[in-house]
Amino acid sequence: MKQVIPHPLVALVPVVVLIGFLAVVIALFGSDSLSGGSQVALLMGMAVCVSISMTFYRVSWRVFEAQIKKTLGEVSITLLILLCVGMLAGSWMISGIVPTLIYYGVQVMSPQFFLVSACIICALVSLLSGSSWTTIATIGVALLGIGHALGASEAWTAGAIISGAYFGDKMSPLSDTTILASSATGTDLFTHIRYMTLTTVPTFLITITIFFITGLGNSTSAELHVAEYTEGLSGTFRISLWTLLVPLLTGVLIARRVPSLIVLFASSVMAGIVALLLQPHILTEIATGISQTVIATPHSLGENCQLSPVNLVRGLAMTYYGATGVDTGNDSLNELVSTGGMAGMLNTIWLILCAMCFGAAMVASGMIESLTQVLLRWVKSRVSLVGSTVGTGIFLNITTGDQFISIVLAADMYKEVYREQGYESRLLSRTCEDAATVTSVLVPWNTCGMTQSTVLGVPTLTYLPYCFFNLLSPLMSIAVAAIGWRIYRKEKMNHDGTNNEFTESED
Repeated sequence: MKQVIPHPLVALVPVVVLIGFLAVVIALFGSDSLSGGSQVALLMGMAVCVSISMTFYRVSWRVFEAQIKKTLGEVSITLLILLCVGMLAGSWMISGIVPTLIYYGVQVMSPQFFLVSACIICALVSLLSGSSWTTIATIGVALLGIGHALGASEAWTAGAIISGAYFGDKMSPLSDTTILASSATGTDLFTHIRYMTLTTVPTFLITITIFFITGLGNSTSAELHVAEYTEGLSGTFRISLWTLLVPLLTGVLIARRVPSLIVLFASSVMAGIVALLLQPHILTEIATGISQTVIATPHSLGENCQLSPVNLVRGLAMTYYGATGVDTGNDSLNELVSTGGMAGMLNTIWLILCAMCFGAAMVASGMIESLTQVLLRWVKSRVSLVGSTVGTGIFLNITTGDQFISIVLAADMYKEVYREQGYESRLLSRTCEDAATVTSVLVPWNTCGMTQSTVLGVPTLTYLPYCFFNLLSPLMSIAVAAIGWRIYRKEKMNHDGTNNEFTESED
């Protein structure tokens, strides 16, 4: 017997329930809602979906079970990628790769070009760390202090920090939102990132041009603040340009289109070797919990650093799998160079599992199909399809209060629409990022908006007009869709539909 598709209003019930639970969770837990509360809300939404379908539409539990197994099977590689991301984030930090780039990055800052420098530095740190939250909470806070010293508007400074951090987060293979968007749409990670450059890079160039022109009037010195960072980093890590061989070789692997999982694992191993060679004192500190000093001579260790093969191996293993912290003598730097390893990815993995279960239930019940049929009525062209996806992503950020859930729901709602219209999955994954990822920080009650406004001490609505990258990204996505730049559509070459290929869309 053919399954009955629920009415669109019925299909909205689980979504409304989910939004209601998320509102309660955010009110109770705030920015900590991703530590469990949001996952519970997703499971509650799933339970409502299953209950309605089994009670009123006679959908068997076996149907839900089969769809959940299928969906989780599709994201299994993504979960492994996330674990490798945790390894990579920890090893790149402890090996000195990220500290070296920060060390040289903050020194290029000029008072006249403070805003554009702040934006670029945050973009670089976020690109390397894969986390806009960590970037903003650490070097972002320091840059805000420098901005105060320079007499720069805190709203403009916050806008530059957030714009740069979200550009780096969006383009980083270490970013959980980037991985989530690619996996939720069935797109290869690096294919997704390369395709995003078509909208993201032009948007970022416009953004830094605005900050460049605006910041020309500032002439106060910021050397003291820069010195605090460089002294803290050089006094803790062995700063060496040799560490940059790892990101260089990683870039070569990416350019040769080596599978994402292999690239991330290989890069983690290379960074581990660099850590053993250049930062043995850091590995010893992690293994023993005893602070090790680095004296001025770059190739020697401090007096209280007691190396042993056991401590080095133990420290490297802990860097890969667990939370690590290093005492730099500067609280902001301590937070910046701390890492979570594979364990730091578990909340994200937990959230993905719950989100995929909710999405699978919505698919198995036919509710996603019911909602997409309504959406299809509004989709008349390529531009309306992309514009509808952008609008949905922003709407979900406002209603669900979380960018992760917004990405998953938007991907679930439009995946079949894009496939039926003949568009590549990478167009959907890019549009989800252009909308859901970057606008989350602009919503005061969204977990991103709440967190960043609290961390920076600048209200969301105060910095919102100056987050040019976040504001322009959705518009750029629609503009590129209107132009049709590298947007391909699968057209049937034979009447039987057996021979398909992607050709330039003529919508």
